[in-house]
Amino acid sequence: MTTVQRIKEIEDEMARTQKNKATSYHLGQLKAKLAKLRRDLLDPTKGGGGGGGGLGFDVARTGVASVGFVGFPSVGKSTLMSKLTGTHSEVSAIDFTTLTTVPGTLKVHGAPIQILDLPGIIEGANDGRGRGRQVIAVARTCNLIFIVLDVLKPLADKRIIESELEGFGIRLNKRPPAITVRKKDKGGIAITNTVPLTNIDQDEIKAILSEYKLSNCDVAIREPNATADDLVDVIEGNRVYIPCIYVLNKIDAISIEELDLLYKIPNSVPVSSKEWLNVDELIDRMWERLDLVRVYTKPRKAPPDYNTPVVLRRGRSTVEDFCNSIHKEIAKQLKYAIVWGSSAKHARGQKVGLDHVLEDEDVVHIVKK
Repeated sequence: MTTVQRIKEIEDEMARTQKNKATSYHLGQLKAKLAKLRRDLLDPTKGGGGGGGGLGFDVARTGVASVGFVGFPSVGKSTLMSKLTGTHSEVSAIDFTTLTTVPGTLKVHGAPIQILDLPGIIEGANDGRGRGRQVIAVARTCNLIFIVLDVLKPLADKRIIESELEGFGIRLNKRPPAITVRKKDKGGIAITNTVPLTNIDQDEIKAILSEYKLSNCDVAIREPNATADDLVDVIEGNRVYIPCIYVLNKIDAISIEELDLLYKIPNSVPVSSKEWLNVDELIDRMWERLDLVRVYTKPRKAPPDYNTPVVLRRGRSTVEDFCNSIHKEIAKQLKYAIVWGSSAKHARGQKVGLDHVLEDEDVVHIVKK
């Protein structure tokens, strides 16, 4: 039996099993088994097949962040990509026109953002159908995902694509759950929780730990409404948490009343790539979700250079990161830096060291030893 067939068999059994106190242990085991099989699909050395790469899918990364376009064939990804970046991505009314990853670059607020037009995926992609596995593997490496949907059937397609990405360990618009699992040499299993366990019980936790052969460990749950899936995600440790914007394309084909309804879908931006409608809002939302930090350099006895900012990622935006992004030797030669902006305590500027965290649109002057 192949990995995909075993996955289908477990999913069918989970669908048939009613959740109650008597079945929680069994369901916990099934969820853990399912996660392990999906991990095999991700690993190209296992029987389930390859999880990434392949001809036309290995793309050299450029820019400070990457945005991947994911969607079904013929939803307008290539048209949007071509108009945003000026990069030619084959456009046609027929399905599967784009067969490889097409990279392009969009400059926003002085920051170069890499845009990746991925081939259209089909239902069952995470089980190996079409080129879906390679497409999703590239999506795992992106800093932001655009799920491009046809406005005439957005919710049905949205659910299918979310399911495909979830199956490959991509968690959209979520953060890692506040759950820790710490292995130890002896002492059995100790479970502590600082919030009520509403969606998982002790039996289910023990079943999952048993499937992973964790007989001596401490489990601490601080995540409200934690589920068995959250615990499995923490144990697997290979999940990626990526922000996502749902791009509802082809709004030129619907009425104003229908457009008002589309705005109620969370994290969505209705656009028309063909007529170039509302794309400015999409770019603004993209910048907001990427959460980048622009830092301007100030040479000695000269005004700050506001035309070419040094762009850093939030969480990696210290003065040391700033120095390393220009040249690795600068951090070694730094005596101190003077910072103006929202991270500085004084309007006249603040002397700081390498560990100072910079904020968006700060101005920095480097003083060498």
